[in-house]
Amino acid sequence: MSTHRPFGRALCAMITPFTDSGALDLDRAGELAAHLVAEGCDGLVVNGTTGESPTTSDAEKSELIRAVRAAIGPGPSLVAGVGTADTRHTVELARGAEAAGADGLLVVTPYYSRPPQDAVAAHFLKVADGTGLPLMVYDIPGRTGTRVEPDTMRRLAGHPRITAVKDCSYDLLASARLIAETPLAYYSGSEELNLPLYAVGGAGYVSTVANVAPRPFAAVLDAYDSGDTALAARLHARTLPLVQRMMAAGLPGTVTVKALLGGPLREPLRPADRETADGLRALLAELAG
Repeated sequence: MSTHRPFGRALCAMITPFTDSGALDLDRAGELAAHLVAEGCDGLVVNGTTGESPTTSDAEKSELIRAVRAAIGPGPSLVAGVGTADTRHTVELARGAEAAGADGLLVVTPYYSRPPQDAVAAHFLKVADGTGLPLMVYDIPGRTGTRVEPDTMRRLAGHPRITAVKDCSYDLLASARLIAETPLAYYSGSEELNLPLYAVGGAGYVSTVANVAPRPFAAVLDAYDSGDTALAARLHARTLPLVQRMMAAGLPGTVTVKALLGGPLREPLRPADRETADGLRALLAELAG
């Protein structure tokens, strides 16, 4: 069974701050990154979809990596989202992320084109061959239209740099079997499954909600690791109302995070309305209380 944690346990899928004019706000990005690490995050994922990667340029992605690396120093893991629907472009982004100072790569399944499984495997293998960085496979069929099937995961696990999975498959049985059968480190990408996946051997989580509540999520894993599984379950349950409102109520996580932290979004995303933002603030205060 996999027990290694190549990127730590508690990772935040960080938003990308923008100025009022729509430019990257690198100062604020550095401040947020440092805050998240100080509040218990072992690592950060930048340039993911939570970070509005579909609307940031390749140059902006590299700038953001450099700014966050400077802010958090060499200790915490810095994983760069580089996934696109174009293998060639993904390899280019991976090389740019490596040059900018990333420690690892988050690579989503090619979306929309719905390639067959042999093509899915070839995509990940080519990206893994393109740099010297470890790679986290991002399996989120609800967004991409294509699942990374278990047999494909077993094949990918044979590559020395494919070390981890961000799991949004909602198939705990398959994930538990792959944890047991492969060296892949499984990170929950769905906050409501953080504790269940961890309990069957998962490595930790990559969380969007951790942008606003890093300590409550880390505390769940701390309690479980200490052997107090009942406390872990109670702490996990306390996070669920906020998780449901932020991630399962019809708005993208980026929108709900920025409703709490402030700052502009890039179109086509639009800000949450005042009623939604007020409800989110109330739930966050309840979790913190």
